[in-house]
Amino acid sequence: MFQKGLKGVVAVHTKISLVDGDQGTLRYRGLNVKELANYSFEQVAYFLSYDKVPSKEELEKFSVKLKKGRNLPSHVHKIVDALLPTISIMDAMRTGISAFATPEFLEMEMTEQATHLTGALPVIISRHYRKQQGLPFVEPNENFTHTENYLWMLNGVSPTSTQVKALETYLKLTMEHGLNASTFAARVTVSTDSDLPAAITSAIGTMKGPLHGGAPSGVLALLEEIREESRIRTVVEEKIQNGEKIMGFGHRIYKTEDPRSILLREACLQLHGSDAWLDLATAAEKEITALLEQFKPGRKLYTNVEFYAAAIMRSIEMPASLFTPTFSVARIVGWSAHVIEQVDDQAMFRPQSLYVGECR
Repeated sequence: MFQKGLKGVVAVHTKISLVDGDQGTLRYRGLNVKELANYSFEQVAYFLSYDKVPSKEELEKFSVKLKKGRNLPSHVHKIVDALLPTISIMDAMRTGISAFATPEFLEMEMTEQATHLTGALPVIISRHYRKQQGLPFVEPNENFTHTENYLWMLNGVSPTSTQVKALETYLKLTMEHGLNASTFAARVTVSTDSDLPAAITSAIGTMKGPLHGGAPSGVLALLEEIREESRIRTVVEEKIQNGEKIMGFGHRIYKTEDPRSILLREACLQLHGSDAWLDLATAAEKEITALLEQFKPGRKLYTNVEFYAAAIMRSIEMPASLFTPTFSVARIVGWSAHVIEQVDDQAMFRPQSLYVGECR
């Protein structure tokens, strides 16, 4: 049976996540993501990695290991520092992660490697980003959590609690999402008996493509065009009448509301009044959904995760060049969990191709 792009083809058995597009649910290790909403980044990352909620002692040890990953090996930071500022952040990430594959690193348990790379990725991103901006590198702050430290290294100032909560909610909800293109790339790579850095490098290369990891810049452009609540109806009606797509609405898998969008909306509502962009997003969603139902009845065009992701990124003043790298800061946890599961499966991917050329 031929399915272009392997659409609908079951390629693996997994215990990591369940994406139910018809019911609009997303489960990590069997738990609905909304049950994990009040957990920290570190707790959710541990849960995805080890299939259990960490005890206080386990969480402390895990957090220490994550922080240890912030100290890049000297050869890695030299390689990253040698890259031209014109090289994209995604390419800098790919190069930096691949440089970890030393014999000493690969001797570590794969779960230890994964934790180390998760801690290292934000450092690689911030190091290259600040060089692009002509700014000095900001050393990691050992007193900050994973999310706080990422914002600190990017901007050189302590983030506000609103910024941390908004970004952390986004990171937790995008850690894992089934057998997407980058996760599949990682599993294919390690199925050949390759290593974790190689698999994560493959995943980053796949995430770089705009069809998969493309930044929600279209949503950002929409919100910036609207600017204020009084303009929502005018702007959106004009776009609908012109046949333009309303960015941030509709999803390839979810036939109902994207559960990640629901939780991000709730987070934004909790922060109501603390940021104008989050307030605009929540007001815009309600009115745009009503307009889409009016002009396109029965289409069930609900917000997807990119809608509120754009609002959150804008609220913390994150430039578009950091959108996909920041997505990867979360998704590296899911990539790693899948790689480890694939190693245990020990089955190399080798699909068939159908020759459609001439026989001469």
